Amino acid sequence: MNQSDQNRIEKVVDLAAPVARVWRALTDHEEFGQWFRVHLDGPFKVGATTTGHITYPGYEHMKWESVTERMEHERLFVFSWPPGTIDPDTHYGDDAKVMVEFRLEPNENGTRLTITETGFLQFPESKRLEVLRSNKEGWDIQAQNVAEYVTS
Repeated sequence: MNQSDQNRIEKVVDLAAPVARVWRALTDHEEFGQWFRVHLDGPFKVGATTTGHITYPGYEHMKWESVTERMEHERLFVFSWPPGTIDPDTHYGDDAKVMVEFRLEPNENGTRLTITETGFLQFPESKRLEVLRSNKEGWDIQAQNVAEYVTS
């Protein structure tokens, strides 16, 4: 696996729902919480930190912390999270972050959603492949969750 393969996950999913519906599911903190299985303390606002806790079975002990980086209405939603939240044993700099990007494009059936997560090269090599594998599996599950959520 080359270094660029170790730095990003990309998942493309076609959703049978209009862009406006998918946008709301991604950016309304309460709707996001329902399909992602996280309880967020407040809304996503560009430049602000959103906190909460995971409600996904087996992960309830994990806290949620993200910073909303960009919101381009019905096109792009980007947030970042600190790598120390899943790897508390490693010291990361204050500016260390993993980026999650949701890109929405209309298509013939509704919406093409491209989920991209980058920043894995920050993790120590000894942990990187496990984090990548775990997060890739997570996005496979979450893509299914959002697809079911926006079409129900």
